Amino acid sequence: MSFFSALPHTFLLLATSASVRAAIGPVTDLTLVASNVAPDGDAFARDAIVFSEGGSAVGPLITGNKGDAFQINVVNNLDNSNMRQSTSIHWHGILQSGGTNWADGPAFVTQCPIAPQDSFLYSFQEADQAGTFWYHSHLSTQYCDGARGPFVIYDTADPHASLYDVDDESTVITLADWYHAFAETIVIGASDTTLINGLGRYAGDGGTASNLTVISVEQGKRYRLRFINVACDPYFTVSIDGHTNLTIIEADAVNTVEVAVDSFDIFAGQRYSVILTADQDVGNYWIRAAPLGVSTFQGGIDSAILRYVGAADEEPTTTQDTASNKLSEQSLTPLENAGAPGIHVRGSADVVHTLDMAFVGSSLSFTIDGATFTPPTVPVLTQILSGSVTAQELLPAGSFIEISQGDIVEINLPVPNVAAVGGPHPFHLHGHTFDVIRSAGSTSDNYDNPPRRDVVSTGTSSTDNVTIRFQADNPGPWFLHCHIDWHLELGFAIVFAESADQVASSVTPTDQWDSLCTTYDALDSSLQ
Repeated sequence: MSFFSALPHTFLLLATSASVRAAIGPVTDLTLVASNVAPDGDAFARDAIVFSEGGSAVGPLITGNKGDAFQINVVNNLDNSNMRQSTSIHWHGILQSGGTNWADGPAFVTQCPIAPQDSFLYSFQEADQAGTFWYHSHLSTQYCDGARGPFVIYDTADPHASLYDVDDESTVITLADWYHAFAETIVIGASDTTLINGLGRYAGDGGTASNLTVISVEQGKRYRLRFINVACDPYFTVSIDGHTNLTIIEADAVNTVEVAVDSFDIFAGQRYSVILTADQDVGNYWIRAAPLGVSTFQGGIDSAILRYVGAADEEPTTTQDTASNKLSEQSLTPLENAGAPGIHVRGSADVVHTLDMAFVGSSLSFTIDGATFTPPTVPVLTQILSGSVTAQELLPAGSFIEISQGDIVEINLPVPNVAAVGGPHPFHLHGHTFDVIRSAGSTSDNYDNPPRRDVVSTGTSSTDNVTIRFQADNPGPWFLHCHIDWHLELGFAIVFAESADQVASSVTPTDQWDSLCTTYDALDSSLQ
């Protein structure tokens, strides 16, 4: 019997924790260590991969201002054989458009992993990007063991600045899944606990009223809440009791026209900035994040606390509002430069490709265009720099789409063969944002003012044919993959070989990058 079924809610221990942690960056060390953590109660403490700069199940907030040069020295001090000991870090949503494809981070696509007791300096600068991002390991399923955290680039000339009063470390909210088992032992897993800013409660046997995160607000002020789904698997349906007048102003680091909502789904890898006006009575209110859209919320599971200054240090007694204005992705319109590139007719792009997506039960693998993505022994970027520039030359065979500089690229992602296998699948494209010409649940196209983002749900209906469009303007190999990490591990990915003939002249890795493979390849397999 769980703790929550044994005691009525009113007798739960009032265990809460403030959410504010000091931010680091734009020039910083980021040190990975194996450490014991208990984000959902001491009874379920386990070793995890944490960053010594933060020390919790979710890493520290990295911040900077628009135009800053980021220099993040990743130091690998991992030494626990239950988890992957090499690593690589991806800066999710950062375009790496200044010839820094080598710093993008996905292991065996743009680099070899960083060996234990080694370090690697990621250097990148984006003159035109600001917004909400995150970072995570991009080696196997390593970030399911904790190697993930939030990343925000502030814009001192934010066009939405007049809409809010507070936007700082205290308003960044990560949503994560947590597993009591090590990621290496999981093939396709159901999470044990939802963590909000690194804390949550386990609903199963032995679950207790462990600490919950508290987001503090002052009555009368307006807050920019930056929600980030850093999960390995589930999407979350988010709402805040008593606060049904929320306003979306950003999706995946793209400013949007204001959209009023009372709740929203956020898929793995996605981010939303949401304006909350603290206009209710001083008190405590539940912040709810239902995994896969379903939760009883009994005893504070899948929840955090919105606490007004002056309210008692106690848990909320509020009830969930009935949603009547849930976010529809189709209502998201970019604030600047709306409209898809190219001729606004389906199929008129320079490259039009329909991904043939399937699941092979006999081998527990996903395929795209008949191929399962298996990480090559030589990173794709290294192959290109060594002279292999066509899809036929690159490895793994069958996992590439060639595109050339300036091409308008239109990709269809129909899901009838995979929707029932752990869907909906959130697909993320590295190196680009894209316009969502057709969203899940829609049967019509929108080229004039479509949503623009870098992660899109492919939906679950047999008639869904999510379509994205972008322009090839960033030479390098760029990963397109399902952001359910268990699915990526089963090969659900493909690589765009973009302007491969220009990579050697536009992408200039550092000498330290050159040495990564030599060091990694010399490791015993137990350390890789």
